[in-house]
Amino acid sequence: MTAAPPSPVSRGVVRRTIGRLLQHRLACFGLAVCALVALLAIFADVIAPYDPTTSHYEAIKAPPQADFLLGTDELGRDVLSRIIYGARVSLEVTIVSIAGAVVLGSLLGMLAGYFRGWADHLIMRVMDGMMAFPMLVLALGIVAVLGPDLINAVIAITIINVPNFARMVRAQVLYVSQLDYVLAARALGAHDAKIMARYVWPGVVGNLVVYASLRASSALITESSLAFLGLGAQPPTPSWGQMLSTAMQYWDAWWMSLFPGAAIFFSVLALNFVGDGLRDALDARLND
Repeated sequence: MTAAPPSPVSRGVVRRTIGRLLQHRLACFGLAVCALVALLAIFADVIAPYDPTTSHYEAIKAPPQADFLLGTDELGRDVLSRIIYGARVSLEVTIVSIAGAVVLGSLLGMLAGYFRGWADHLIMRVMDGMMAFPMLVLALGIVAVLGPDLINAVIAITIINVPNFARMVRAQVLYVSQLDYVLAARALGAHDAKIMARYVWPGVVGNLVVYASLRASSALITESSLAFLGLGAQPPTPSWGQMLSTAMQYWDAWWMSLFPGAAIFFSVLALNFVGDGLRDALDARLND
């Protein structure tokens, strides 16, 4: 049976896929949490009750109360405001780093899987060498070389995620490039760039979207870990991992660690739920 080339996604297919995604209860929960975090990040200046760097010296380490709903930290700064502004940091780092990793990893994976030969061996051996290191350790090494800074943390998170996307895209390209319509395009003398863009890439992008949503949770954890170790956003810029690191010194002020930790936990959980929902929705579409 001859395989047909992938056709442009119709509006009906998109609607059915979105409908299946919205029927996934955990995915709906994840989408709601992600939407909430996005709104907090975008409208932090309007939503936050206080400036995140302003100290209220009359309320240092104040527990949750009417004036400070989530309490204050060791300098009298409002914890709720700092969590809201911290959402902006986490969202920016996650989106930028995953987008960069998708672009670089897809390019390398496409080249390795399509051309094979020495290009495949060279690219994959470099990727294997990078994956030999635990992701956090590699990120720590990169930030240690570049210096502790939010931009450098983004660069590190991008780099450590490139091998995962490269390997995933390569595996997909190896399969798609052997389908009949791709072989026919080659036989007719189509240019390699045209074959990759028009015939191979559409067969890869669906799984790539799902994988990117799942890797986003890992990127958020890595950003929080770097911030916890003082290698991410630098004070006074608020970030969830940095807030947790400070709270470790004040066990009596339980709210200082509980609420930033809950923000990280629910955000990571939501991203995983969305990824699972996307995978199920796309699998159902492919089986139509």
